[in-house]
Amino acid sequence: MDYDTFVDHVARRTSTSPQRAAELTRATLATLAERLTGGEVLDLAVQLPEPLRPPLRPTPDTEAAERFGAAEFVARVAVRAGIGEPAARSVAGAVFRTLREAVIGGEFDELVVRLPRDYRDLVEPALAPGAALRRG
Repeated sequence: MDYDTFVDHVARRTSTSPQRAAELTRATLATLAERLTGGEVLDLAVQLPEPLRPPLRPTPDTEAAERFGAAEFVARVAVRAGIGEPAARSVAGAVFRTLREAVIGGEFDELVVRLPRDYRDLVEPALAPGAALRRG
């Protein structure tokens, strides 16, 4: 999926302009990058268009995944995007759904199963029909 298509999908799902959708996407991806290990972030980044990769570039400070739940994820997206938490929850879901469409080869499902159970409401609508989550 190319950049414009990705942003257009997020814009449609969030009822925002493409410019605002790009900002919301960057806020969500930057938060996701904090939650994943550097290797997981790189695996995701290589499958996305170049303009979406900057928030996913690991640094020495972000090599290890931070451990935080879905509520903290939503709160961080809200702060980054300058929106309320209910809107941030909707935005995160829209970005996850678009990621699911953009990422090939089961990489999205592999990423999702590494997240704690409380992320279910954010990511399950993004899973392919019939996909089962394996969480410990």
